[in-house]
Amino acid sequence: MKYQRILLKFSGEALMGNKQFGIDSTTLDMYAQEVKKVMELGVQVAIVIGGGNIFRGVQGTTQGMDRSQSDYMGMLATVINGLALQDALERAGLETRVQSAIQINQVCEPFIRRKCIRHLEKGRVVILVAGTGNPYFTTDSAAALKAAEIEAQVVIKATKVDGVYDEDPTKNPHATKFDVVTFDYVINNRLSVMDITAFTLCQENKIPIIVCNVHQENNLSKIVKGEKIGTLVS
Repeated sequence: MKYQRILLKFSGEALMGNKQFGIDSTTLDMYAQEVKKVMELGVQVAIVIGGGNIFRGVQGTTQGMDRSQSDYMGMLATVINGLALQDALERAGLETRVQSAIQINQVCEPFIRRKCIRHLEKGRVVILVAGTGNPYFTTDSAAALKAAEIEAQVVIKATKVDGVYDEDPTKNPHATKFDVVTFDYVINNRLSVMDITAFTLCQENKIPIIVCNVHQENNLSKIVKGEKIGTLVS
């Protein structure tokens, strides 16, 4: 395998499937099967999940809410998604742990770096929820931070699109897809993949980012084997 330890970033919105809100069980089960294929290759997998299908912190501020309060609500939304993903993964036959950046001891463990790494070494999928545990940071930033902490070799941003484009491909059908692009190019041209804080963290810690379409069967497995799928930001 090209990568022995990976961090997957799932957006909350992707869990909706074709719904307008909440969690689509078919999409959740599909994610679980794709993760299972990667685990069967002997790869260690940590997952950071967003909460946009339930509540986004920025959404609350547009309605006049206090930003910190709104962001904490968004963190709790990621916990709900993490527990749902845990259930799907365990029904697929995988052993899992959910670790939270904020303490919710009745439903999940607190994030402890050494404990997280130990779970990964024992073949468990670790689902990391509640972002960084601090307001004003996105789950993209949490993914970059946790990847550095657990010494992941790559961050895989699993989306509905097959890579990074110079323009929004949904608006411009002639948009050009990049196979490989540098961090500086993405930042300077404001390509919307992950937020600037996340990119900077990955850049400083020399962690490559791969953007791929998780809805394409076996894409995750192909990536860990070293096949060129999606866009590599390096």
